[in-house]
Amino acid sequence: MGLRFEEIDWQPTPIGEISLRRRRHPVSGDDVYEVKLGDEFLMSSLFTAGEIALAELALAKLPDTELDVAVGGLGLGHTAQAALDDPRGRSLTVIDALAEVIDWHQRHLVPLGARLSSDARCRLVHGDFFALAADPCGLDPKEPGRRFHAILLDVDHSPRHVLHPRHAALYQPAGLRALAAHLHPGGVFALWSNDPPDEQFTSALTEVFAQAAAHVVDFDNPLQGGTSANTVYLAGTAPDTP
Repeated sequence: MGLRFEEIDWQPTPIGEISLRRRRHPVSGDDVYEVKLGDEFLMSSLFTAGEIALAELALAKLPDTELDVAVGGLGLGHTAQAALDDPRGRSLTVIDALAEVIDWHQRHLVPLGARLSSDARCRLVHGDFFALAADPCGLDPKEPGRRFHAILLDVDHSPRHVLHPRHAALYQPAGLRALAAHLHPGGVFALWSNDPPDEQFTSALTEVFAQAAAHVVDFDNPLQGGTSANTVYLAGTAPDTP
């Protein structure tokens, strides 16, 4: 039996103090990994259904061909791993603003770190996803102008509850239009949100993309009892026309 609670790492960052913790679940006995920013919980390995669904729902919209995928927000790696689990995956570019989070994976301090770091298809990039999305040169600093079949984003709590005020611009039509330019025709943008579906944001998506919808992902909540829900927004660019 290991420690019932352990702070694995703590680091000051430009957006506040971030910590990685591990605790023993009192019922299952499993290790639970948690990330906190200051006093605020950012994520927990207890709740991964929405993060996994973010990748699975988005990639299910794409044809049976090799896929290049970009992920904004590494976290504990569940969205990235779900994308790599798709047999069509050719490349995965994961962008995170915090070098400390990337370091956790490269040092195998989190459960999926070894798998992501050792997969030749996966590249972990330290960068500002929101600045890159607004840049005509695109999301991949090594290949300006590169396009992706899917862009998956899980950074902010929701389009209305952002971690930094400068993120808010991406969720407006102009920001979404700049992001859409980094997708192939027929590509998919998917966004995780902790809030219920937001009609105003869905309307912004439909202003930019050929199609858009919000999907509710229900999951068991062992802390509060019953079920909880996340929202996954899916938006697709128009396919090529002959």
